[in-house]
Amino acid sequence: MSTTAAGQPPQHSPQRMHAPGAYARLLELRRTRQEDSAWSLLCADNAALIMGTLGRHLAGEVRRIAAEDLIEAVEQDLDDLRSRGEELPQTARRYCADWRSNGWLIARPSSSSRGETFELSDGALRAIQIADSLTTPKSAVTESRLAAISGQLTDLSVDTDPDRSRQLATLTAQREALHQRIERIQRGEDPPIAMRDAVERLRDILTQAAELPSDFGRVRARFEELNATLRERVLESDASQKHVLDEMFRGVDLIGESDEGRSFAQFLRLVLDPEAGAALDDDVDQVLDRDFAEQLSPAERRFLRSFRALLKREGKDIQSSIAGFARGLRRYVQSQEFHRDRALRDQLRAALTEGLTAAPHTKPFRETDIELQLSGVPMAGVGALVLYDPGAMETAEDPQLIPDAEVSLEELRALARETEIDLDELRNNISTTLAQHPEASIGDVLTAFPATQGVASVVGLLSLAMGAVPIGAAELVPMPGGAAPAEHGTCAEGVAPGGPPPAVGHSGCTEPVEWGALNGATHRADIPLYRFTRTPD
Repeated sequence: MSTTAAGQPPQHSPQRMHAPGAYARLLELRRTRQEDSAWSLLCADNAALIMGTLGRHLAGEVRRIAAEDLIEAVEQDLDDLRSRGEELPQTARRYCADWRSNGWLIARPSSSSRGETFELSDGALRAIQIADSLTTPKSAVTESRLAAISGQLTDLSVDTDPDRSRQLATLTAQREALHQRIERIQRGEDPPIAMRDAVERLRDILTQAAELPSDFGRVRARFEELNATLRERVLESDASQKHVLDEMFRGVDLIGESDEGRSFAQFLRLVLDPEAGAALDDDVDQVLDRDFAEQLSPAERRFLRSFRALLKREGKDIQSSIAGFARGLRRYVQSQEFHRDRALRDQLRAALTEGLTAAPHTKPFRETDIELQLSGVPMAGVGALVLYDPGAMETAEDPQLIPDAEVSLEELRALARETEIDLDELRNNISTTLAQHPEASIGDVLTAFPATQGVASVVGLLSLAMGAVPIGAAELVPMPGGAAPAEHGTCAEGVAPGGPPPAVGHSGCTEPVEWGALNGATHRADIPLYRFTRTPD
């Protein structure tokens, strides 16, 4: 090792020794600036407008508001600012959309009505708190804050001391000090603290309490990250992640059983404990009745009174989010939906691999002969959509029963005018039926051969029976056993073969027939009774 003339090791310059650490810190801060929404909000062009507007509506007693209500409130603020000379070219809806895309607003589905709600993200809350600390600086060093820190350190030292003798000695000293104070209070020698000190302590309490909403935001964001991480682990097919699937199939709540889930569950039990809640409310009432509390602003008094309600509301919201994440993750696994996502992931990876292989040999914008089938869904703007109105299907009057009516053959033909009737099939059906019976009605033919074309088959048989379409022997396939095709039928005056007595209509006799529709429904009608007979050999 080289030394200097005095025998001391060479001194390296501070810049050379700390360069790697400084560079790493520089990269870390650059990445944080790109990813952290609080930093991006502080650096935004309209940071004052954003923090002033959103802080006014979402950083006070109200932490969540319907999306349309917030847009309307922001629009009123913009109108007021424009009247004072501010140039704000965009609409409130556009501003809110930009703030949402930048991660400063979080939209969630409303649980009480249709639509969404807006709330500040954790980063936006932190940025607003930084701005508040700059505009209303607080005392950095107070006796109460130092005493609180000292007391917490003492408790931590006692609780973590492995030496029981030291633990007992410390607790004994604390007990003796407490007994001495009790005796002084009984003798009237320990008056209440000065008003200045009381106000100082109360403001320190309010400062710590004001940080809780951002803490809740961080907790919620952490659970969202945990949910996304667990879904990624479910998609992994290697053996190291197999235990995640096994636990999910056994019904284990991985989110609730995580370190964050157990810690939050303990916090929520304390918040929802009726006895602890009643004691907290009583303490708040007594403090606000003291003389020194008159130095608080109305907003600070309201915040202190609603503090426990805030804890319960935010705690229940996070609990509901955790339960939703757990149900969604369990459903994602038990429904085997992750198999589809795995297949999609594998296809994407394979496409990327092939793309990297082809990249040195071809350009991504080179024309190819491949034609891709576009989606059948028409692409249009949201304004082109027509909302479905259930009321449009309601009738002004109650449905009425329509009595049976006679329908002429011309009307039936008009009903089936766009249908191409398969007359060859119908002729074969008639001939096959007459090969087994000396005569047959249209109903007998439909009984043996159900209507394959619905009402069109019935119209075709009626046309054949009435002679509207000839049944000439040359147009039919000869039938075995000497049976010849039928000529057009004649109106029967008796009973249809094998059927019930016909109903008497305007033509003298009718018979019931039925056919099936494409939707599976069965239709029935009474038609004139015609009989097909064999022609003589």
